Amino acid sequence: MKNRNIYFYQRSFYLKSKILRFILFTGLAFMILPGLFSCYSSSAIKGTPINEVKVSEDLRKPVNYALTQEQKDEIAAMSRVQENAVFNTIRGIPEYRIGPLDILEITTHIGDKVTQTLVTVNSRGLISYSFVDDLDVVGLTPSQLDEQLTKALANYIKNPRVDILVKEFKSKSATILGELASLRGTYLGTTGSGRIYLSGRITIMDLIAMGGGYTVDADVKNIKLTRKGAVYNINLYNILEKKDENWNMIVDDGDVLDVPSLPAFGERVYVVGAVNSQGIYSLKDARDLLGAVSLAGSFTAVAREENTLVVRGYEYGKTPDVMMANLNALFRKADLSQNISLEDGDLVYVPRMRIGDINDWITNTIPLLDLLFYPARYDEEYGL
Repeated sequence: MKNRNIYFYQRSFYLKSKILRFILFTGLAFMILPGLFSCYSSSAIKGTPINEVKVSEDLRKPVNYALTQEQKDEIAAMSRVQENAVFNTIRGIPEYRIGPLDILEITTHIGDKVTQTLVTVNSRGLISYSFVDDLDVVGLTPSQLDEQLTKALANYIKNPRVDILVKEFKSKSATILGELASLRGTYLGTTGSGRIYLSGRITIMDLIAMGGGYTVDADVKNIKLTRKGAVYNINLYNILEKKDENWNMIVDDGDVLDVPSLPAFGERVYVVGAVNSQGIYSLKDARDLLGAVSLAGSFTAVAREENTLVVRGYEYGKTPDVMMANLNALFRKADLSQNISLEDGDLVYVPRMRIGDINDWITNTIPLLDLLFYPARYDEEYGL
C-alpha cells in the first residue's frame, strides 16, 4: 500500500509539473502576445501575424553579418591596391594592363603624316606592327607599350611618335550574379548571370553600377565576392551610409560578384504587446519606433508607452541588448531622441504594465524570444 501511495504521489507530481509548465508558457504568451487572433480593422498596413509564420529556423533568426577584425583588415587592404591583373599605377595614374584579344588603336606621326591602325592582340599576347613583329605586350599598360614600340620603331624610322589607345577591352572580365537590374531585365524576372569586361581600376560599386544597379529585392548587406576560391562578405551599407571606402574592394580579373536576394520576409522587425495589430513588418516600412508602432495600428488603451522596449541582437543562450524608449514623450512632447532607429531582427515590445526590473523582464521573456527566433531549439528546450 505504501509503495502504491508513493507511485500515485509521484505520478500526480509529474502531471502537476507538466500542467504548471503549460500554464506558465500560455500565461507568458497571452501576457506578451494578446490579441494575436483578433480581427482589427485599420487602414494601417498589417504585418504578418507571428502565429502564421511558417518558415525555417535559419530564416526566422536575425542574420549575423559580423566579420572578424582580420577579415575587415584583409578587405580594407584589397581596397587600396595600386596594381593587380587588370591595372597598374603609372606616375600616380591607374592604367589598364593589355592582354590577349584586346583591340588597340596605334597612331603614328611621321612628319605631318598621321596613321591610325587597329591591331588585335593575338591569343599568345603578341602584336605585329609596321617593321616590328611578334612584340609581347601582355601585362603592359598603354604608356609602357608606347615606350617599347617607339624604341623598336626608332631602328627604322627617325624620331617616331606613337600613341596607344585600347579600343576594345576583351582580356579581363568579372562575372555578376543575382539581384542586378541588367540581369533582371535580360532574364525577365529570374536571377541570371553575366560577364562584364574590365577596363582598368574598377571598384565593387563601379561593378554594381555597370550591372545596372541592385534591385529592391537585393540583400545589400550580404554581397559575396569570390576571388580565387576565397569568399568575402561585403556590407554595402558600410559604403553607402557610413562612407567607409575600406569596404569598396577593387575588382580583379576572374572575380565573381553575387548579389543575393533577401531571405523570406526580407529585413524585418517584430512588433508585439499592447498594440492593435501585432506581427512582423518589413524594415523598409518601419525604420524607427514611430514607423513600427504606426504600422501596428498604434497603442491599445492599456499600453504603457513610456516603457516601450527594443530587443536587439538576441542569440540563443545569450542575454540580448534591450533599450527602453519613452514613446509618451515622443508623441506628446516631440522628444525625437526617443525615436530609436531599428535594425533587422529587432523586437519592439509595448508592455501593459510598468517594468520595474529590466533583468527580470529579460529572464521572463527569453522563452518567447526562443520561440520566435529559434523554434526548433525551443521545442527541444521546453518540450511543449
